[in-house]
Amino acid sequence: MSKNVHIISHSHWDREWYLPFEQHRMRLVELIDKCMEVFEKDDSFKSFFLDGQTIVLDDYLEIRLENKEKLIKYIKEGKFIIGPWYILQDEFYTSGEANIRNLLVGMKEAEKYGAMCKMGYFPDAFGNAGQMPQILKQAGMDTVTFGRGVRPVGFDNEIQENGNYESPYSEMMWESPDGTKIFGILFANWYNNGNEVPTDKKSAKEYWDDRLKKVATFASTDEYLLMNGCDHQPVQADLGKAIEVASELYPDINFKHSNFPDYIKAIKEKVPNDLAVVKGELTSQDTDGWSTLINCASSHIYLKQMNRKCESALENGAEPVRVLSSVLGQNYPSDELEYSWKKLMQNHPHDSICCCSVDEVQDEMATRFNKSKQVADYLVSEGTRYIADKINTKEYEKYKNALPFVVFNTTGRKRTSVVSVEIDVTRKSGWLKKCAYDLDEINVPNYKLIDSAGNSIPFKIEDLGVRFGYDLPKDKFRQPYMARRVRVTFEAENISAVGYKTYALVEGDAEKVTDTLVSGENCMENDAIRVEINKNGSLNVTDKASGRTYKGVAYYEETGDLGNEYMYKMPEGSKAITTQDTVAKIELAEDEPYRAMYKITNTITVPKSGDDNFEDEKRHMVFFKERVGGRSNDTVEMKIETFVSLDKNGKGVKIKTRFDNEVKDHRVRIMVPTGINSDVHKADSVFEVVTRNNRHNAGWNNPSGCEHEQGFVSIDDGEKGIAVANIGLYEYEMLPDLDNTIAVTILRAVGEMGDWGVLPTPKAQCLGISETEIEIVPFKGDLISSGAYEECYQFKTDIITAATDCHNGAMPLDYSMINWQGDGLTLTGIKQKGNGEDIILRWVNVSDKPTTLTIQKSDVIDNLYISNIIEKKIKEIDSDNGYFNIEAKTYEIMTVGIAK
Repeated sequence: MSKNVHIISHSHWDREWYLPFEQHRMRLVELIDKCMEVFEKDDSFKSFFLDGQTIVLDDYLEIRLENKEKLIKYIKEGKFIIGPWYILQDEFYTSGEANIRNLLVGMKEAEKYGAMCKMGYFPDAFGNAGQMPQILKQAGMDTVTFGRGVRPVGFDNEIQENGNYESPYSEMMWESPDGTKIFGILFANWYNNGNEVPTDKKSAKEYWDDRLKKVATFASTDEYLLMNGCDHQPVQADLGKAIEVASELYPDINFKHSNFPDYIKAIKEKVPNDLAVVKGELTSQDTDGWSTLINCASSHIYLKQMNRKCESALENGAEPVRVLSSVLGQNYPSDELEYSWKKLMQNHPHDSICCCSVDEVQDEMATRFNKSKQVADYLVSEGTRYIADKINTKEYEKYKNALPFVVFNTTGRKRTSVVSVEIDVTRKSGWLKKCAYDLDEINVPNYKLIDSAGNSIPFKIEDLGVRFGYDLPKDKFRQPYMARRVRVTFEAENISAVGYKTYALVEGDAEKVTDTLVSGENCMENDAIRVEINKNGSLNVTDKASGRTYKGVAYYEETGDLGNEYMYKMPEGSKAITTQDTVAKIELAEDEPYRAMYKITNTITVPKSGDDNFEDEKRHMVFFKERVGGRSNDTVEMKIETFVSLDKNGKGVKIKTRFDNEVKDHRVRIMVPTGINSDVHKADSVFEVVTRNNRHNAGWNNPSGCEHEQGFVSIDDGEKGIAVANIGLYEYEMLPDLDNTIAVTILRAVGEMGDWGVLPTPKAQCLGISETEIEIVPFKGDLISSGAYEECYQFKTDIITAATDCHNGAMPLDYSMINWQGDGLTLTGIKQKGNGEDIILRWVNVSDKPTTLTIQKSDVIDNLYISNIIEKKIKEIDSDNGYFNIEAKTYEIMTVGIAK
């Protein structure tokens, strides 16, 4: 049978990278214009693949709106092949829900334009998340193409015994942890293996002899894939002639200008039955470790933190709040939420969110993050105000001058947390200058804090003085005022899942509470944890349930970095500088009944930057692996401030780190020695708590063994363990030769983009104030059965508050929208369907055991059905004695719809 060579025209379109977005966009406009010109002139030019993302159409039409009908025509005719994604993301730095929103928006836009390529497409993602086969299969796809993560070995070679990341062919099956399999096609010779095909016979012969040999090395059939394009590649307008020449040179081979749907159909009819099965996440583990691009996880950490906060503002803020308010009658803002998601996802392309781009890109990303969060925050404020207005706070009128407020828990489990809320004691309108002076003279009365049952709660009140404010009524002009404002801080206990509790500040003498969590010199403890601060500022953390003490926790390590935005490289022969041998300044910063906090100050002396040799190597583009430069002899004093706090009912120790970074070319990590005897650990990933080996495979020779994480990393031996949760810190390393220390990167400062050119990025040095947050959570048993994983998930979610007044309302003072149970399950998403009607709830089983999701029936929770991730109804769920019981398979992503 003759070979069929499928040549697919495309251009891998990094929306921004070595040029800022608008300059890339100008070239995109030229590309699409040229494609349409070729379509009109050359009938042999069958199609052009627009890189699996629909945002390129939006970017094009913002400039060429007059070509919209022509563009739609070519999409419907199959000339332009689009979708299914909105953008080509990096999965590891985008949450599970963000990945699903990416599909929902991309598929919606592809349908709007008239057609969609139903194929998962990851040409240049820096690895792929293990649950992606399940996600794609639920979205109706049965094929995925990708460029990284698996090492092809050729069909003459045997797979190694532990070769989970190897395949003899470029074709394989990829399996999620839940057992879902999908047909996978690896770009074994990269996605440019058919680029710039020659049209003269001599060059074409040399070209095809080489390309056909290479593709045959890994192909499992005689259906060969040649990708005619590369990064920002202009369309090859004379491809028809090039194919004619190839056909003349190789008459026994069928060269065709093809597309992915045709190629996939052809190859699936011929693939052998013995395809390798690769399982779980694809992160290039079977390599030497130098080019996995993992250290993008610590590039521009401040942007990673903004990303996490924006995702949380939507997933754990605007969406659940507006679902709750919609149950009470407020319109669900589908369009506004999609706009905010789009702004956020425009920062999710792999070269953007990986922060491996020029400085102009990072500047624009910060602006987009701010835009997305501004919308999310507005939607939250409108929703919480609406809900507060529906609550019957008139019950507080029996107290003197009551000032009610509402505390919301938007997570899926009951929550206890320290809360701060600002409340206007009184307001005055009119001549604002006079109002301000009048309010200055007011004495803030004595207050006490009560809950809905009238119980007095320990709290702290701070007089913030006179503040300006304004209301924006829906039916009249803005209303400015001056207010006397106070801040109230306390521990809100047991707020129900997806619900709220109401409290009130009322006039009266608060009960004097002398309780303290300070239990000795530089020591604090609650019923679960004891924290002792050592002279060097590190912590000894005792978990009272297991009896285990973790010693020397939370010290700092600083090293030089001769790498770039992609890769970390410690200078040869240099040593890490740590705070272990320092004497820290330790101060008690807060001593309240609900929380104790210490401020710890460490000072270390570190080199100011890389040396002159290193700078010369960068200018001459010496490959980072070959660099022999070192660190400067000039040094600076680096002062690190650490705020360690323990809440009365806290399950973990919260740590905020702050320092002014004046140093270039270095990395800073917070170190958590565990002493746990285990060869594996667990890390939060996309809809998965993945188990990873502490040591990499034998071929790995990079001294650094960093990995991705999302919300946390943990290690346990089945009887005891410890987790480190974070907000926007995506890089960690397990150090098995250092007591299985968990090392979390909190800063990495470099001065160049890296990759293919000399592209300086001075802003990647991240000079200025650096602030990070982690929580250390010790536990008894394992991560899942102990429930520690839920504490880690809640850490990233802010408590939301809303001040209100005393008024009538139909809603009770305390409320929960949903009552559910399920071991090993975590609630990841609460939203309304795209039409703004059905409520969509999503859980994932992060355990290695099947479990049961039990949901109590209520006025809201009724008429339930199983959905897939793209919100298509699969089957209805029957209730039993007032409960819905749904079986969840191991690692299953489960979406439940509530029909209206």
